[in-house]
Amino acid sequence: MTDWTRLTYVVVDVEGNGHQPPELVELAVVPIVGGVVGEPTSWLVKPEHPIRYFATSVHGLSTKDVADCPRIADITPDVLESLDAPALVAHTAYVDVDVLRRELDKWQPPEVFDTLKLARRLVPELPNYKLGTLVEHFKLAEGLPDELKPHRATYDALVTARLFVHLATKAGSLEELRGQPPEKAAEDALF
Repeated sequence: MTDWTRLTYVVVDVEGNGHQPPELVELAVVPIVGGVVGEPTSWLVKPEHPIRYFATSVHGLSTKDVADCPRIADITPDVLESLDAPALVAHTAYVDVDVLRRELDKWQPPEVFDTLKLARRLVPELPNYKLGTLVEHFKLAEGLPDELKPHRATYDALVTARLFVHLATKAGSLEELRGQPPEKAAEDALF
């Protein structure tokens, strides 16, 4: 069995402008190295299209808030550097991965761990698996600065990172995180 802390992870959260498909307006990346949650890096991004009202009502960012921010093309090298890890973690990961694939030319995701799917498998007794429910259940927001708020990229990425560490510790091994049956994991170790 492989200790899950041997892999380096980046936890991501994106906030969009409410269009379909959504354009990026905020991105946060939090590293996990040696099982320890690192410092977040975040960007506000000016999208091509205005931020729709219902998106503003969720994350609180308006078109005016990002009017002087860089476009994604201007920060792509920095974003790609921050995403450079063997594994990516996100809550409802397909959404974040889809936005990043569209916004970052030629970016391909590494191995992806979805904390929504992991929580459903590893903590089956909860009434739902919304990030807010998991944050409350595991007290994941304790000690975060007061200025960080739910549905903003830095807050969501940090609590997702804490959630992942909790779930990975519960799983105990990289194979269990990947959902491999113990006999399959042992078989793979032989080859």
